[in-house]
Amino acid sequence: MSHSTGAPAAGVRQARKQRTRRALMDAALALLEDQSLGSLGLREVARTAGIAPTAFYRHFDGVADLGVALVDEALGSLHGTIRTTLTATGDSEERIAGTVELIGRLVADSPAHVLFLARERHGGVRRVREAIGGELDRFAVEVADTLAALPEGRGWERADLLMLARLYVDLMVTTASALLAAGPDPTARERVADEARRRLRLVTLGSRHWLD
Repeated sequence: MSHSTGAPAAGVRQARKQRTRRALMDAALALLEDQSLGSLGLREVARTAGIAPTAFYRHFDGVADLGVALVDEALGSLHGTIRTTLTATGDSEERIAGTVELIGRLVADSPAHVLFLARERHGGVRRVREAIGGELDRFAVEVADTLAALPEGRGWERADLLMLARLYVDLMVTTASALLAAGPDPTARERVADEARRRLRLVTLGSRHWLD
């Protein structure tokens, strides 16, 4: 009897804990639209989330720990999506179009996360900066693995594939930041998307002659 009563109670506590953690992350994202993570105080985050400052430490060790959680949330789920986009077709033009569309959806669906990443990629909080760098390095490795399995990747040295992959990842990050800066203006957004497609096309065309 006591066991069956305890299980639902534990479930309720866990759900409440998750709601509070979510509230803290949402509060931080809202505050970070106007400031950097380095200037953010945990009391400010807790007040915005509507919880006591002491409760903050039940979820995060500090603001840097909260920032790392935001990085994981923003980038962690994208790994499989990017790999799928790159391998969806053997046609490079479709692959380029799909990549730019993916970036556009990311910016449209999660603008606060993209702004946070763009600002903190070279920001003053070391743990967060390293977390973003680590995720982007993982993307580069996964893109290199994907390229190695494609016909155009045959015969490439691993170091050269990683170099090409980093070019693609850097272009994706640059495009996301540019789309965010373009705002809701569809003309400005299409201009950014068109330039991104052209840049990706340039890199793709150059890579075809790398082994010449």
